[in-house]
Amino acid sequence: MYTITKDVYFCYGHRLMAHPGKCRHLHGHSVKAAITVAAPALNEQGMVCDFADISAVAHRYIDTVLDHNLLLHRDDPLVPALEQAGERFLLLEEHPTAECLARMIYEEVKAQGLNVQRVSLWETTSACASYAEP
Repeated sequence: MYTITKDVYFCYGHRLMAHPGKCRHLHGHSVKAAITVAAPALNEQGMVCDFADISAVAHRYIDTVLDHNLLLHRDDPLVPALEQAGERFLLLEEHPTAECLARMIYEEVKAQGLNVQRVSLWETTSACASYAEP
């Protein structure tokens, strides 16, 4: 099996309401998402696929949904104030963790037809969460 990995970068804000530490407060991250795509054989150009194809698929989703957005759990009590202020935010059914974001990106890249194997989201330079189907 051949694999290639394309890194994409974006920023988002969030908070983890149930977190016992400082992550319960609003804060932001500049992240790297490493998207790995696989193929059992190379295409006619000798590639798994073009890196630009991964970038295009990922950026269509990330730029419109995640980048420079505030990601919150649907029960966050800040929602009414954010709505009243006209702020941009995305409500999630689960807590907006790095694990959750890795899965969201994975599912979107897969839905767009790429044979994604894993998405790893680097929330900091030393902390990474990944999602891959079993």
